Amino acid sequence: MAQHEVEITISRTGEVKVHVKGAKGKACLEYAKWLTEIVGRVKSQQNTNELYEPEVRSRIDLHQDLRVDDGP
Repeated sequence: MAQHEVEITISRTGEVKVHVKGAKGKACLEYAKWLTEIVGRVKSQQNTNELYEPEVRSRIDLHQDLRVDDGP
């Protein structure tokens, strides 16, 4: 089964950036739709080449790994 990774970065100003990795075909659009329901309005969207690759059916299990950047 293919493994997908969703990388979410939230800036100090509250801007949310999401990068879906490993989701082929329209599967990444399903992630985008789901995330939009959680975080709200989409400011911009960039599709990667994986969108145009053959889709692989899979089950989505969500896992959260929270990291806090205490940088400047």
